[in-house]
Amino acid sequence: MIRTFETHKIRKTAELSSALWNFHTIGTQGEEAVIQAPVPGCWENYPDTVSYRGQASYSREFEAKGNIRLEFKGVSHTASVLVDGKPVGSHYNAYTPFDVVLKDIRPGIHQLEVIADNSFGPDSALHVPNDYQSYGGISRGVVLEELGEAYLSWIHFTPFLRKDGWYGKAEICVRNLSSGRLDGSVEVEIGKNSFAVLPIVLEGEEEKSFSTEELPCPWAECWSPESPVLYLITAVLRTADGAADDIIDRVGFREIRTEGKDILLNGRKLRIKGFCRHEDHPQFGCALPFSAMQHDLMLIKDLGANSIRTVHYPNDELFLDLCDEQGILVWEENHARGLSEENMRNPHFKQQCGDCIREMITAHYNHPSIYIWGILNECASDTEYGRECYSEQYELIKSLDPYRPRSSASCRFKTDICLGYPEVVSYNIYPKWYHDIPVEDYLDELYQWIQNESEGTGKPFLITEIGAGAIYGYRTPAHVKWSEEYQVQALKEQLQAVFSREGCSGVYIWQFCDVRVCDSWFGSRPRTMNNKGIVDEYRRPKLAYEVVKDSYRSLGNYF
Repeated sequence: MIRTFETHKIRKTAELSSALWNFHTIGTQGEEAVIQAPVPGCWENYPDTVSYRGQASYSREFEAKGNIRLEFKGVSHTASVLVDGKPVGSHYNAYTPFDVVLKDIRPGIHQLEVIADNSFGPDSALHVPNDYQSYGGISRGVVLEELGEAYLSWIHFTPFLRKDGWYGKAEICVRNLSSGRLDGSVEVEIGKNSFAVLPIVLEGEEEKSFSTEELPCPWAECWSPESPVLYLITAVLRTADGAADDIIDRVGFREIRTEGKDILLNGRKLRIKGFCRHEDHPQFGCALPFSAMQHDLMLIKDLGANSIRTVHYPNDELFLDLCDEQGILVWEENHARGLSEENMRNPHFKQQCGDCIREMITAHYNHPSIYIWGILNECASDTEYGRECYSEQYELIKSLDPYRPRSSASCRFKTDICLGYPEVVSYNIYPKWYHDIPVEDYLDELYQWIQNESEGTGKPFLITEIGAGAIYGYRTPAHVKWSEEYQVQALKEQLQAVFSREGCSGVYIWQFCDVRVCDSWFGSRPRTMNNKGIVDEYRRPKLAYEVVKDSYRSLGNYF
């Protein structure tokens, strides 16, 4: 399953995932025995590769002819793609999609091979040993598409709330695969409403985007957590020979902006009640199937939450579809967590971060659930070189999407020098866990510094991580750390302080569920897990579940 709706009616597509592929590791001692493995999947969930780090091959046959496009929603973490034994593409980063377009392939059966590599090393600036697991495998869907002489690469739609109602603007990217000139048009429809017709002209092998004016949409209804109204947006490419290609996505009419210290959704002051959530499950690794994604969302909604922070990377688009449909607000961030200045000086860091941001925003721009873009969680925002990197990435986001707010979850207590760049100031804090200080005192000291001594003064303020660890089933009258009782005690005080803090727009609890971490983190992580989940890795509720539920359900989505 790739999306929750059909994305093409004219273009012929076939899912190559949701199937068994041939799999074997590629080691220094030669190739291992071939087994059949599910795609999507992570090889850490196969019996013989539970701790394997290195290269492995996935392969299968497909039938096609002419121009084709192979789209990979996620391969962890470095991919090399071969067709009929010849290299045709490569990609770095497990969490963003990429494609390979091949022209004029012969009719018949072809062999597709993907070599995935989850190794750590100097060529990988973002996938490093970390406080979450970096899995290996084809972890998201794979699609085969048959193309004509030209095709629609993507469509982006931006809604605008004006005094007299909703307006919208569409931008469509068209790629000409032929060597000749292309004359045609693109027709855009939203729901059952005709929106615009754009004339297009492209030279041979040119790729170009075309934009509509800002046009009225008097029939549009608001998307909101209470009423997540969605519309299919369809673009059809027409040439002299008729309808040549199409692309279908889904949009919602909602406005996100900041005003003073407030985050406004459709003009209303928003209160965030959220969870940080990793894509992680003991049965599936990071390749959660549709039913497991929805199970997580059912628990999150039962807890009274209205938002999810996709720590620390872009999420599967299928999960974002589910958030769109159920009115769950999403903070989505690029892939980088806890990198020092030395890490950020890796010669590949800037390029790999930039690629991740471009791929994330290009693929996920239309999701109404995404209300903010985040970058560089807990990185070197207290150094001059870090400041340079933050500035560049914020500017890149603004060039790709000038309409959503931007932020970064900082842990640099009273030392962050990058708070002048984003629209929203965000902090990860752990009083009562790493710091035995009353939560209200810790939060007040931080907030007063932001307002009086930093460039973040007067901006909306979020707590993007807070919480305490607990081992599921460990209960003791002593209420010591790692017990479920201590987690209850800490979260009660933490949530009370955050929600009573004037000027704070809300909180993301760290975290929704316990997750596996890289082996090198074993010393500070019992069970080699990050155990701060409100549920454990199997989604069994801890004692804190009801405490959070009572707190979140007692508060509305708006101030």
